[in-house]
Amino acid sequence: MNDESEEKTRRSGDSRSPLGNDGPLIQPKKQSVFSSLWSSFLAGVVVVAPIGITIWLFYLLITGPMAKLDSFVKQTLPVSESMREQVLQVLPGVGVLVAIIVLILLGAFAKNFIGRSFIRAGERLFESVPVVRNVFGFFKNVFETALRQSDRSFKEVALVEYPRKDAWVMAFVVGETKGEVRARLDDMGEHLTSIFIPTVPNPTSGFLLFVPRKDLRILKMTVEEAAKVVFSLGLVTPEYADGAEAARRLEALAAEASEEKGPLRKRLFGSKKT
Repeated sequence: MNDESEEKTRRSGDSRSPLGNDGPLIQPKKQSVFSSLWSSFLAGVVVVAPIGITIWLFYLLITGPMAKLDSFVKQTLPVSESMREQVLQVLPGVGVLVAIIVLILLGAFAKNFIGRSFIRAGERLFESVPVVRNVFGFFKNVFETALRQSDRSFKEVALVEYPRKDAWVMAFVVGETKGEVRARLDDMGEHLTSIFIPTVPNPTSGFLLFVPRKDLRILKMTVEEAAKVVFSLGLVTPEYADGAEAARRLEALAAEASEEKGPLRKRLFGSKKT
């Protein structure tokens, strides 16, 4: 009798699952040794590559331009037999520190009236030389654009249809369009905006467009996050939490929790008879 019951139990278990009562219906595919090693290798690259590249770049900066600047400034310092100046000559980084202090003093001097007069005189001297003025003007515009914080700097990120309808690209909002461009495009209406569309993956080049602000879809991401998207060809995307979507998920979880409590309450207390 016991043998027959055990046989029936075994057959019923086999009918429910080919692997028994506790076995899965679908056997997961076992990962090969090569796939596991390759996955571990890629994980190691993700961890080590950013650290290694950062250390390498700073090493090149310190041993290259910074070392040459330090050596040049130390050669310009007066040489004497005093212990203090000998220590300054041997101590690394003193020349760079002196150069930074000189730049700070020069910048403070250029902010007052006398300093601005000297700076303008020097600029006029460079601009009077035919070939030198082109090089000087180029680098002056580059550094003024990169270091000056004004209303022309990037402050917003937007989507705009370019180069055709239903094709969207990411753009950096420069600011309100001014000058002759604004006057010539007066028929475009108010709030004409200058935007910069960077090329991928090199955002230093791109296209400058003048479009109405109503044609832009402003994004919540910062300029730094948008730059990461451009550099990574869209592989790195900042996290985005939509308030409406989060509310819908909370409502779904609350409804699911209430449905699970219903059968449990009936099992514990039973259904009321009317």
